[in-house]
Amino acid sequence: MTPNLQPRHLRNEYVELLPLEPGHLEPLYAVAADPLIWEQHPNPNRWRRADFLNYFEGALASGGAFLILDAATMQPIGSTRFYDFDAAAGELKIGYTFFARSHWGGVYNPATKRLMLNYACTFAQKVIFHVGACNTRSRMAMERLGAVKAGEEPVQYYGEAPQLNVVYEITKEQWKSRAR
Repeated sequence: MTPNLQPRHLRNEYVELLPLEPGHLEPLYAVAADPLIWEQHPNPNRWRRADFLNYFEGALASGGAFLILDAATMQPIGSTRFYDFDAAAGELKIGYTFFARSHWGGVYNPATKRLMLNYACTFAQKVIFHVGACNTRSRMAMERLGAVKAGEEPVQYYGEAPQLNVVYEITKEQWKSRAR
């Protein structure tokens, strides 16, 4: 049985994750139009409308994407997604995450990833993160979560050329021991 990759109940004191819908395009693009958000991402041009539209189409097609809201203001602050669930291997991927610069370096990314990992570990044995090789901010965030670098591989994002990514992973057991 395939798990629901867009549950409607992911919320904590800092963020709420809403399943991404076509109507979220404009409010999310208002956040994403900042070039500095994307400077370390595999496609640094996602701030351009055409590149962002491709990103957004891929997010909708994934069936696991979310609009991230600041729980205090209920304003959009970014996006993330679950993708590529492999039932046989018990693996799920989390990624494609970005936040408004106003929400960098604080509680929002860890709060988002905690929600996602807690949910993912109800059905997956391992969670994998692909992080752009040059994205030092995201790599540090993965390590702070307890994810372990497992290697590097090229990843072809939706409609984009393959880019080198660092692969991080965390098992259900590792996450549960950290989450106590």
